[in-house]
Amino acid sequence: MNVVVKRIYDEPGHNDGTRVLVDRVWPRGIRKDDAQLDDWNTDVAPSTELRKWYGHDPEKYDEFARRYRKELDTERGREALDRLRETVKGKRLTLLTASKAADISQASVLAEMLGD
Repeated sequence: MNVVVKRIYDEPGHNDGTRVLVDRVWPRGIRKDDAQLDDWNTDVAPSTELRKWYGHDPEKYDEFARRYRKELDTERGREALDRLRETVKGKRLTLLTASKAADISQASVLAEMLGD
């Protein structure tokens, strides 16, 4: 499966494949009708506690990624990952996030995990 990460504020591409928002909180300034999503998977998003601790601080990214993988390595996390995999129609999955730095977001951790 080809997995890419984009910001939800970016224009949808014709080759995005299945588009899934992986944030727990709905992004500001985006109307649900305009989002062009196939799914919004809040269950695969990091816990509120982890998200608040991280605060998208680049210096905390490695520890965030480790803790987030640990959250996903639970029964609930594995179920959420399975649900994410099941939503994919075709060979390409675009993980969407509202994070200003998508490359240090949960979407990038997920892309790495799903690309294995």
